[in-house]
Amino acid sequence: MNPRMVYLPFGILAILLLAAVVWAIVALLFFGALGTAFTKMGFSWSDALLLLAASLIGAGMNLPLFTVESKVPVVKDSLVKSFGIVYRVPVVKTVKNETTVAVNVGGALIPIFVSAYLLITYPSFASTALAGTFIVALVAFSVARPIRGLGIATPLFIPPLAAALSAVLLTTAFCPIPECRFVTAYVGGVLGTLIGADILNLRRICDLGAPVASIGGAGTFDGIFLTGAIAVLIV
Repeated sequence: MNPRMVYLPFGILAILLLAAVVWAIVALLFFGALGTAFTKMGFSWSDALLLLAASLIGAGMNLPLFTVESKVPVVKDSLVKSFGIVYRVPVVKTVKNETTVAVNVGGALIPIFVSAYLLITYPSFASTALAGTFIVALVAFSVARPIRGLGIATPLFIPPLAAALSAVLLTTAFCPIPECRFVTAYVGGVLGTLIGADILNLRRICDLGAPVASIGGAGTFDGIFLTGAIAVLIV
């Protein structure tokens, strides 16, 4: 794999924060606070640990899709700050003025596979989950900002909180059971953030001078990661 596609996307403080979220949730599951509801979804606490850890590790892995010509010089800075979070930018070792559009393993592929599994396993929840996806996509699109050298970024807590709130409201009105609330929060938060923040803003990538613009990567990964964590907690 191209070395530019494998890099640690965060500063140390952001990594410690996300790691703390993983262990806090695993502790709650292990001690039974969330065990019953989560087990009903077909998972165990070890599954939760595996998925969250895999997502965190996969945050540093990007699969290239295509390249676009950058309309501005590609940024060569190693660090970019956005919404109070410090992100690392891959070092450019080419004279080509282009941006590689990639898909992030931990912030896009794994969450999409989990979302697909949930929708296939619980098809009766699909309409509520898709409604949540639409709401979160609108919120994510409205708060997403283009960051020079990085790509598209969203505030850390807004997408997951939008996912949690929409899930509570939608399921209370149309599907008042814990499993439906989990599916709506997770699927709506993950797909809504990816669509609203990344997919709908792909046309802006060529104006940012980013070496790599990763769908679900730095800038939106933390919001997607916390969406999964909050979805577990609100069950």
